[in-house]
Amino acid sequence: MNNDLQWVKEQQINRTISSLNKNGINAYMVSTKEELLSKIQEIVNDGATVSCGGSVTLEELGIIEYLREGRYNFLDRSKQGLSAEEIGNIYRQTFFADAYFTGTNAITEEGELYNVDGNGNRVSAMVFGPKKVIVIIGSNKIVKNLDQAIERNKCISAPANAKRLNKNTPCTKVGYCVNCNNEERICCEYTVIKRQRDKQRMHVFIFNDNFGY
Repeated sequence: MNNDLQWVKEQQINRTISSLNKNGINAYMVSTKEELLSKIQEIVNDGATVSCGGSVTLEELGIIEYLREGRYNFLDRSKQGLSAEEIGNIYRQTFFADAYFTGTNAITEEGELYNVDGNGNRVSAMVFGPKKVIVIIGSNKIVKNLDQAIERNKCISAPANAKRLNKNTPCTKVGYCVNCNNEERICCEYTVIKRQRDKQRMHVFIFNDNFGY
């Protein structure tokens, strides 16, 4: 990205951060993984019980591997050999976690987080339960408003994630949402987080780079 485009994106990030802060959500622009981890360590104490949602962004940045390193008590839903029942138990234990790590499908310049989920475990933990929520995104997730957030999910996030999860849905064939009634549909639970009453609960970290879907 050249300097002029980077500057434009930085202004958009700054507008979004300002709106998030007004909505009771802490927000930060970070430049490197090292800077991100340093800030996380200020927010989440060593030994804390942590969990995470499914997120390409967390995978691309190596955050899931970081959580596995032993600094925290990690409720690892992707651990090899887990049964469906054990994974379900981790989903429920997550509500009592000290911190929950996740990405988001879209975030508006007005400071709103828009998410669409299949099982509901990710969006429900973002809304209630864990003491702190750590949201990590690239600037590609920022949109102007909720209308654009909905459109972004239909045209980018939903088909890309359905493809990643090997779902046999129409969007994996045509590359966009057709509002299907397929049994493997991953778009089931829709949420908008507009504000946090507990101003210490949610923390959003934004990279001026592209990560995730």
